[in-house]
Amino acid sequence: MSMSPFIHEDFLLQSEPARRLYHEFAAELPIIDYHSHLPPEDIATDRQFGNLSEVWLHGDHYKWRAMRANGVAERFCTGDASDFEKFEMWAATVPACLRNPLYHWTHLELNRPFGIRKILDPGSAKEIWDECNQKLAEPEFTAPGILTQMNVEVVCTTDDPTDDLRHHLAYAQESAEGFRMLPTWRPDKGMAVEDPAAFNEWLNRLAAASDVEISDLDSYRRALAVRHDAFHAGGCRLSDHGLETAYAADYTEAEIVSIFGALRSGSAISPAQVEQFKSAMMYEFGVMDHAKGWVQQLHLGAQRNNNTRRMEQLGPDTGFDSMGDWPVAQSLAGYLDRLDRTDQLPKTVLYNNNPRDNAVLATMIGNFQDGTVPGKLQFGSGWWHLDQWDGMSQQIADLSNMGLLSQFVGMLTDSRSFLSFTRHEYFRRLLCNILGNDIVTGGIPQDYGLVGGLVRDVSYFNAAKYFPFESKSSEQE
Repeated sequence: MSMSPFIHEDFLLQSEPARRLYHEFAAELPIIDYHSHLPPEDIATDRQFGNLSEVWLHGDHYKWRAMRANGVAERFCTGDASDFEKFEMWAATVPACLRNPLYHWTHLELNRPFGIRKILDPGSAKEIWDECNQKLAEPEFTAPGILTQMNVEVVCTTDDPTDDLRHHLAYAQESAEGFRMLPTWRPDKGMAVEDPAAFNEWLNRLAAASDVEISDLDSYRRALAVRHDAFHAGGCRLSDHGLETAYAADYTEAEIVSIFGALRSGSAISPAQVEQFKSAMMYEFGVMDHAKGWVQQLHLGAQRNNNTRRMEQLGPDTGFDSMGDWPVAQSLAGYLDRLDRTDQLPKTVLYNNNPRDNAVLATMIGNFQDGTVPGKLQFGSGWWHLDQWDGMSQQIADLSNMGLLSQFVGMLTDSRSFLSFTRHEYFRRLLCNILGNDIVTGGIPQDYGLVGGLVRDVSYFNAAKYFPFESKSSEQE
């Protein structure tokens, strides 16, 4: 008796209502991926990947963490092993990933776009490697080709204010048809004042990018405004901030002027002054975003670069980050309130990396909904270490219990991989399974117009309406 494929049309859909909701209301919708870390150059230059490791393993710290935990040496993760050797080690790790989301993601990504439903393990590795590499040589498997196959309508990258956006601008000029690639303003380095030398190096890059000599706080603000305007002209409509916690310390203008002067001269500042400066800049960034009608995203609670030895060897974003446990409620309320006092709070999406903060964020957003737009404040999808079946399910449960799931803007990839867009499929299957089970147990009506409408909105239409960039499909709705 042959074994049925692991990945199939009804994967993870446990009831007939779940299957109907997914296939009739979610499966065919386009994707708006409003937060990713994809390299814009790969899209603008129509990159053709040389092999499966290039598109799948390079830069993927989720896989590297699993491989290290499985006893794989570093040379097969970030080192000098050949791409096939690295793939072989990943294939040997996959069987050890049962109940880890990587097991689901791996096989969803082989299914789409490659059409492979085999289980990846050492015995199938060479066959899968050859089949995928053959397809990666085809024109429709370039970087933008893969996104087109995945029905992507908008993809937003993550970009430093000093970036000249040349790849975004080139792609926009050359691609009248197809999906849109838009930048996202990520000014974290403009607040990273714990290291004055690194901060000043970044200020020098900002001065060059803006053509503004930065000598004091006012000129720093002017330089930021120049780049903020340039991002807006380049299609940017979102900011993103990676924060340990929110910042809402009291400060005066004179104190921030003095702190910036000390920083620009290369002097270290006290921890209290660091918090004051971050608080002041977060407020200014929020005001700038509000003035242009942007959406701001706050990613809260990642404890980064925990392994000093590996940080010195490999640098950041290589798989040595974990959940933090900073207090967040009081400072987040203070930050949002500081902007709201003068009605300058932009649309805001909040993400937590520690599940203990779910209810904090789910209830916090209700304090600042003002009736101007549905879901002005959003509790974002499960992020990073919570970007898995249980984490996303709990986020949906907490949002449903303490807010309005019906106004949720749904899923994003938050990924550096062009194959990760099946995460939207994964999320949609999860959402439909939860709602289908609710129908089975009598928790919600067996009304497919009502429940299917919620599925469609959370999967696509809420994001199309919420984010202020144009969406072809939403215009045709």
